[in-house]
Amino acid sequence: MYEGIVQDLIDELGQLPGVGPKSAQRIAFHLLQADPADVRRLADILVQVKARVKFCSVCFNVSEDEQCRICRDPRRDPTVLCVVEEYKDVVAIERTREFRGRYHVLGGAISPIDGIGPEQLRIRELMVRLADGTVTEVILATDPNLEGEATATFLTRNLAPMGLRVTRLASGLPVGGDLEYADEVTLGRAFAGRRAADD
Repeated sequence: MYEGIVQDLIDELGQLPGVGPKSAQRIAFHLLQADPADVRRLADILVQVKARVKFCSVCFNVSEDEQCRICRDPRRDPTVLCVVEEYKDVVAIERTREFRGRYHVLGGAISPIDGIGPEQLRIRELMVRLADGTVTEVILATDPNLEGEATATFLTRNLAPMGLRVTRLASGLPVGGDLEYADEVTLGRAFAGRRAADD
């Protein structure tokens, strides 16, 4: 334990996701040794981010404007909508350069243990978006874990009456992985999602 404000800094840094006590301590001492101008610049950026960044009024991605750049882009296909849990998922999908449609960010996944039900997510807003008939396919790109599966199942049930094509991202073996290290669920999905060798 350190005195006063140094311990306060370590405690605050320790609140960040993925930052444990030792990492918080290392970051704190790095900041203490850093040039004051660098620390001031970091503090200014943090204040600006909180003041300027908001959520897109259409898809709920992060944006500095009313609408994010993806929603404003007329080259994006408005008939295909990819539903993701968090805005960081948008970045991951965009990095592939494979998807040219639009997004809808739910803001999490259904998790009864954490007290998160469908009402806490942006599912109502999704249904409003789909009501005008522009979207013909909804791609469910939720995480391949218990919460992501529960969310995808809930959405599939609720979207079925709308007559939309509802698809789910393929899942299975990672490139560069070994069969012997794959768990049963992953290996089972790989078999279920197999495709022709010449595809």
